[in-house]
Amino acid sequence: MNVTKDSVTATEVTLTISMDADDEEPYLNRSYKRVASRVRIPGFRPGKAPRSVVESHIGREALVHEALEFMIPESLDQVLKDEDIKAFMEPHLEVIDTSPVSFKAVVPLEPVVDLGDFQSIRLEREPVEVTDEQVDHVLEDLRFEAAPWEPVERPLAFGDLVSMNVKGTIEGDEVIDDNGIDFIPAMDNNLPFPGFSVYLEGMTEGQSKEFALPVPDDYPQEKYAGKDCNFSVEVLAIKEKNLAELDDEFAKGVREGFESLEALTDHVRQRLNDEGEAAETRRLEQSSLEEIKKLAKIEASELVYQRELDLMYEERERSLRNQRMDMELYLSYAGQTEEELREQMKPQAEERLNTMLLLRKLADVENIEISDEDVEAEISNLISTTGGDSEAAMKQALNTDNAKESIRSSLMNRKIMARLVEIVQGSGPANPAPEESTDTTESGGPEDSSDSSDANQETGPEEESSPAEEATE
Repeated sequence: MNVTKDSVTATEVTLTISMDADDEEPYLNRSYKRVASRVRIPGFRPGKAPRSVVESHIGREALVHEALEFMIPESLDQVLKDEDIKAFMEPHLEVIDTSPVSFKAVVPLEPVVDLGDFQSIRLEREPVEVTDEQVDHVLEDLRFEAAPWEPVERPLAFGDLVSMNVKGTIEGDEVIDDNGIDFIPAMDNNLPFPGFSVYLEGMTEGQSKEFALPVPDDYPQEKYAGKDCNFSVEVLAIKEKNLAELDDEFAKGVREGFESLEALTDHVRQRLNDEGEAAETRRLEQSSLEEIKKLAKIEASELVYQRELDLMYEERERSLRNQRMDMELYLSYAGQTEEELREQMKPQAEERLNTMLLLRKLADVENIEISDEDVEAEISNLISTTGGDSEAAMKQALNTDNAKESIRSSLMNRKIMARLVEIVQGSGPANPAPEESTDTTESGGPEDSSDSSDANQETGPEEESSPAEEATE
């Protein structure tokens, strides 16, 4: 093979590789064996015709095209080994000629990341203060959540639960037709349109009312935006919360039960403090990451950024499929072309990749690693917190290679961010630095780049809960 380095930079190498007859021969022979079993040639059983006969029958060009599938990647792998070139991800390939075969390969190298004097970054942790008003607010939320709804004979007020029939028409088109629905009117409840709750206030059981509301300009169905929606409402029943007294008996019925109101109050205060500390840690993490970004210098092949953009686009497609929508329909709703959406996503893709590269470099400099034992311990922890009938399903789902790599990535990111917070506060022992290397990590091919979507994520979705639930868990 004749190999020419057309250009060499710190982040990319462009190679032109030309094959000679001896180089091509083993691949063409493999190609012949594959093709011979599929081609029917008179006088020969499938796969038994000599190569000369097969080549004469289908032409040498067909054999070459069949061989390109494995000839190019295997030849390139050999060249990269011979030239001691470590690809960061799959090279971009372009076939130049097929007689003889020659091709161009643009090979992305490990991005160059300089963290600068990140050890000098200093940020202060802000103290967390839990006020009596915050504690009282959570206790009131607990009272409200625990209280039953009971019928009342009085005009409707904000915060009540109203059962009603609702019809809505826009220019004669019926857009709402709900019977017996439950609704809680509130000043900040803008459903179905802003102002709807206001018209319900003061209504009584059995009363009907008609009124009109303007349709917001950002309404999804554009033909109705800015028009009036005419409502017809009939109140069927009104209920209010029967709040319990905030005393020791109430405390005993909250969650797992507390021996007294004082014990519940102390628990709520501690939970609020823990949540405040966790929020402050997240703020420190984000702030320290922003500070290190200001100091860092990153050089990477344009192909690496393009691959990250492709990954983000594929993630968007998967997300849409999970919502039973395809990309074509989404783009039509958004009024965008694929090219416009990609251009819109480009800054986010660059930011995500740069964050991943910074974290990789920091892990390398601080000698941070995640062992198999760490991964197994996290899996055990996740399974133990599941419990019940779903424990077996969780165990099966987490004991796959993909799940373990996702968990490893999440643990690594947590450990890196924890170390970064230690650094910016000037505390915590410095980890022994690894031996100097020109690369940020060992090159791992395209899989390394695909992990960038996990750069600041924990494993698995977090369930939403109310402030009261969070404060008493």
